[in-house]
Amino acid sequence: MSRKNNTYSNELKLEIVQAYLNGEESMQKIADRYEIRNVSQVKAWVKKFKEVESIESFNRLPSTGSVAKGVKNPLKGKRVHFKNVEEERDYYKAQVEYLKKQYPNL
Repeated sequence: MSRKNNTYSNELKLEIVQAYLNGEESMQKIADRYEIRNVSQVKAWVKKFKEVESIESFNRLPSTGSVAKGVKNPLKGKRVHFKNVEEERDYYKAQVEYLKKQYPNL
């Protein structure tokens, strides 16, 4: 018997993350309440949200089998608060370069 992957809306993910961050319940109880198969999924959403602090953190990136296979994302794990303008500029330059490699057709 094959397993079907569930997809969840960004709004639901945000609701789940906010429930956890507000200290309403443990991750396990939240996963059970929202019928999330594995608590590690909730942990991943919380981690992503903490990095970006926006619903945009839940947007999917192309799979590893995509055109950009082998291209390392220079932005992964980077913080989004900058000490100066130059640091912000370098961040956005790296982002543009990464996206150019991800989507060479554009």
